[in-house]
Amino acid sequence: MTTLRITEIPDDRPVRMTIQLPADLHRDLVAYAALVRHNGRPIEPAKLLPHMIRGFMDADRAFQKARRDRPQQGVTPTAASPSTR
Repeated sequence: MTTLRITEIPDDRPVRMTIQLPADLHRDLVAYAALVRHNGRPIEPAKLLPHMIRGFMDADRAFQKARRDRPQQGVTPTAASPSTR
């Protein structure tokens, strides 16, 4: 039998989450979104959150080290993570 390099296709469907933000954080997010332009138009503040969270997690060296040292079952590293380079 042939051994394939791809053994599993990861589930990459978006997951909907509902969160509550403190009012001051929401105001800052709205102000940030007003500064970000997509094709000359303001962007919806909620669309920034995944990028902000990804940037935070990618920059957290302790998290990245813990993730490399002790991968969690059922969690597939992203292409951007240092553990897959």
